[in-house]
Amino acid sequence: MPFHPQVQAIRDRLAADRIPNLYTLPITEARARDVKGAITTAGAPEPVAEVRDFVIPGEAGDLAARVYLPGEESAAAAPALVYFFGGGWSLGTLDTSDAVCRMITNRAKCASVAVSYRLAPENKFPAAVEDCYRGTRWVAEHAGELGIDPQRIAVGGDSSGGNLAAAVSLLSRDRGTPHLIHQLLIYPNTDAAADTESMREITDEHFFNVNAIRWYWGMYLGSEEDRMNPLASPLRAPDLSGLPPATVITAELDPLRDESEMYAKRLAEAGVPVEIIRYDGMMHGFFTMVGILDTAREAVSAAAAALSAAYAPDAVVDL
Repeated sequence: MPFHPQVQAIRDRLAADRIPNLYTLPITEARARDVKGAITTAGAPEPVAEVRDFVIPGEAGDLAARVYLPGEESAAAAPALVYFFGGGWSLGTLDTSDAVCRMITNRAKCASVAVSYRLAPENKFPAAVEDCYRGTRWVAEHAGELGIDPQRIAVGGDSSGGNLAAAVSLLSRDRGTPHLIHQLLIYPNTDAAADTESMREITDEHFFNVNAIRWYWGMYLGSEEDRMNPLASPLRAPDLSGLPPATVITAELDPLRDESEMYAKRLAEAGVPVEIIRYDGMMHGFFTMVGILDTAREAVSAAAAALSAAYAPDAVVDL
């Protein structure tokens, strides 16, 4: 399973420059390096019609958010994607997903709303889940203010952001609101106790590996009981029926590959329409590297196409 040539070039640079893996650093330094890396590998940001930062208020604290609008000529409200950035529940800011949100907005002709959440280890599970759910519900309840169609809202995210999108989908189903029409899950963590073939075999020291995975879970979870909670480990949910249709994007050379695809298969077994798209030669984290990886841009376009199909009038069920 060779790396794609562009990925191999990244690995070679990391090795030559002796760039430390984030899990070996103090959390403050890891956060700074993570955001800098995300911005650097994203390239020049695509222009969109409008970008606006705002705050979602709440008793647990205000959440920073950012809306990207497509500027369509139609007077109709735009469909929306509520997006959660990745970073192992402990790294990342709204800037982490800026490039991806801009590209999806332009390609899917939808609003993208990036919502932040409290980070670990200062804030343990389920703080991030509740924040993301609260943010999604706020977007739905204030859709008119944002120029969004409340009947066409999807959730999505990459890595831990994909995990949070899956958890928000579960909560929205169980609590009865908000109504979600799609979940875009980019190589999501789905099981804190995963022991899969990809977890055991994909161990490159320069990319995402089992040591990093243990580090992130260790910061996020507060107890052994948390590991079994479906809102932390969606693969362990006893019932996945009634969830929104899903697009699950995975990378061949990602330790999370198998648990991400297992979750997609369980969704399908529960009667949820699902599409799995695997990108060969790619590693974990590739999706947001749109400035340096051709395949990342291809994957973002595929994600946008899936959202466009979900937003189509004949795909939306009125409540």
